[in-house]
Amino acid sequence: MVQEALAGAGYPHHVLVACSGGPDSLALAAVAAYFARRGHVDGHPVTVGAVVVDHQLQEGSGQVAAHTAEVLQNLGLAPVEIRAVTVAGTGMGPEAAARDARHEALEAAAAGQGAEAILLGHTLDDQAEQVLLGLARGSGTRSLAGMRPARGILLRPFLGLRRADTEEICEVEELDPWHDPTNTDPSFARSRTRTEVLPHLEEKLGPGVAESLARTASILQLDADYLEDVAEATFASLAERNGPEVSLPEEALRSLAPAIRFRVIAKAAADVGGQQPSYKRLLAAEALLRRQGSAGPVELPGGVSAYRLSLAQLDASPAAGRPAGSDNPGSVPREGPRCGKLVFRPQKPPTK
Repeated sequence: MVQEALAGAGYPHHVLVACSGGPDSLALAAVAAYFARRGHVDGHPVTVGAVVVDHQLQEGSGQVAAHTAEVLQNLGLAPVEIRAVTVAGTGMGPEAAARDARHEALEAAAAGQGAEAILLGHTLDDQAEQVLLGLARGSGTRSLAGMRPARGILLRPFLGLRRADTEEICEVEELDPWHDPTNTDPSFARSRTRTEVLPHLEEKLGPGVAESLARTASILQLDADYLEDVAEATFASLAERNGPEVSLPEEALRSLAPAIRFRVIAKAAADVGGQQPSYKRLLAAEALLRRQGSAGPVELPGGVSAYRLSLAQLDASPAAGRPAGSDNPGSVPREGPRCGKLVFRPQKPPTK
C-alpha cells in the first residue's frame, strides 16, 4: 500500500513518516523503512525520514518521543527529528487543537527536510470512527467523506488496513509500540466511539460495520469532489467583488439546485474571510432569498455579515458604509423576489 501511495504521489524523492510510537504509525514506519533500505520505489530513488511530534499533554511525553525516535533510527530512517508543540486553548476542542498543532509541526518538518510527502498511519478503523462521529454531529457530505488517501502532501496508505493488521506488523517486526492512554479515555468522543460504539455495532449488526462505514466514506468522497467542483465553478462565474465585499445575484442563486446553492453561499462567506457556516446559519442566509427589499444582516462565523439588497436599494446605496436603509427594510421600494443581490461583508474591527 505504501508503494501504491508513493506511485500515486509521483514518486517523491524524500518522504517523511509521522510517527507517534503507536502501533499504526510504527507499523507504517517499518514498511517505509523497507523502501529506505532498498533506496528506491519501482526504480525511483527515495529516502525516508521521520518526525515525532510531542504534544506535551501527558506526563513523560518527552521520554516516549525520545524512545520512538531511537526506534525509528534503528529501523534505518534518517533524519529523525522530534518536534515539541504547544497545544493552545483556541476554543475548538482539545482534539482539534492538537491536530492543528501536529499538522503545523509536520509541515514545518517536511519543509526543513525537503520532503515531498508525509505518510500518516490512519487505518480503516480510524476512517470508520470519523464517519460515525460525523453522523452523530449531523455533518454534511464533506465531513462524512472522511479522511482522504491523499490530500496535498499528506498520504494515508493504511486506510485499507484494520488496526489489527498494524498490530500484527509490529509483532512480526518485533516492535513494541506505545499505547496512548487517551485512546481509551471515555472523556473523548472518539475514544468512546472506538471502545464502545463500534464494538457494540459489530455485536448487534454483525461483522463488517467498520468496512461498510469506510466504504461509505469512499463513495461520498466522489460525490463531495463533484459537488465541490461544480460549486467552485458556479461561484467563480457569479461572484461580483466591490472592495472587501462579495455579492451574488439573487435570481441566479434561486435557479441553482439547493446542494449547489448552499455551497456557493458558504464560498462567498469564506471569500471575505469567514469560516464554514453551520447548516443552521446557512439556512438563515439562504432565507434572505425569500425576503423583499433590504434585509439582514445574518451573522456568519468568522466575522461575516450577509445582507439582501434589492435593485432599488442598490441604486440608492452609497458607495461605502452600511447598505442604505438596511436597518429599516420598509423604508425602501419593494419589488419581485427575484430582483436583488446577496451581499457578504466582513465586519469592521471594533474601534478602540
